[in-house]
Amino acid sequence: MSISVSELPDSAITLARAEADHPHSAIVTFGPDRPLKLDAGTELSPFQIAYQTYGTLNAARSNAVLLCHALTGDQHAANINPVTGKPGWWETMVGPGKPIDTERFFIIASNVLGGCMGTTGPSSLNPATGQPYGLDLPVVTIRDMVRAQSMLIDHLGIERLLAVVGGSMGGMQVLQWAASYPERVFAAMPIATGARHSAQNIAYHEVGRQAIMADPDWRGGRYLAEGTSPRRGLSVARMAAHITYMSDSSLHRKFGRRLQDRDGHTFSFDADFQVESYLRYQGEAFVGRFDANSYLYVTRAMDYFDLAADYGGVLANAFKGTKTRFCLVSFTSDWLFPTADSRAVVHALNAAGAPVSFAEVETDKGHDAFLLEEPELFAITRGFLDSAARATGVA
Repeated sequence: MSISVSELPDSAITLARAEADHPHSAIVTFGPDRPLKLDAGTELSPFQIAYQTYGTLNAARSNAVLLCHALTGDQHAANINPVTGKPGWWETMVGPGKPIDTERFFIIASNVLGGCMGTTGPSSLNPATGQPYGLDLPVVTIRDMVRAQSMLIDHLGIERLLAVVGGSMGGMQVLQWAASYPERVFAAMPIATGARHSAQNIAYHEVGRQAIMADPDWRGGRYLAEGTSPRRGLSVARMAAHITYMSDSSLHRKFGRRLQDRDGHTFSFDADFQVESYLRYQGEAFVGRFDANSYLYVTRAMDYFDLAADYGGVLANAFKGTKTRFCLVSFTSDWLFPTADSRAVVHALNAAGAPVSFAEVETDKGHDAFLLEEPELFAITRGFLDSAARATGVA
């Protein structure tokens, strides 16, 4: 027998279940007549996609820009997040007069397949059982996410996107879009990303997954049905991941070895240092807005991503004959996706004869620089989208 949302004892669990199937955003449901074929060899049906739009689609339907979110992002790119009450994850970049200008472009942001903010994921109800899917949901890939997004774009009546833009895992989706649907993407902007996940990145993800699965409240992935929540494991996973989003210099600049509200060491395992307190806060805040099983699924999707492997081991083959315009951006202090990863994609695009530009932004903000105030990134984005708009006749 399934447990209703009202019976769940923890408010965070209740919120997770409510957003999983009934998000504070638009949704489109694809029924049994339109199953989603997955790389795992199975089909997902029915399934739904949650999304937000900003701006107005022009009469020619030629000004649409798809935003692809990073690992723990969602569809709330430029509006107040209904769960956290905080501004959207890209409100610095998206809005009237901003680089991704909602007065010129029709912006689409969707929650990825496997997520927990309204698109079908492990916290969604499995119609076959009436219980949350948990680990019964098939493992999904970046390509599966993009296939689902293409169905959303079809639903919105858009034949070709002016641009697809995203950073980190979002950048992986951008590359997959360009490889899978080159005729539907005029311009592609992958930021702080790579064509595959490195062994080091897979290792960090595995630490996070093991932290979640080692939490007794994980219950083999059945915690929502059993009214528990693996808070401690998910918090530790977030803490470990958050370190990779920053650089050594940014951590030193923000915290150094400064103590947290005390004059000396406590000679205990309390959070003596500011950086410890900061990481604990990040972990605790995260469990209130993200589903633990979704963390397993989306990290696994990133780990499986290897675009060259899908094209005979030659990355250039993924872009053979493409007419899509590309602009890649990396950050000097990003050690999660270092500049070498972007350069490898640029070299492949050059080998394929694709039009491509590349910029390495000097910053000490680390991987998260694409989400922060970074004037050079803003200027690059504005210029690239302006160029695409002029080339396609978008006002």
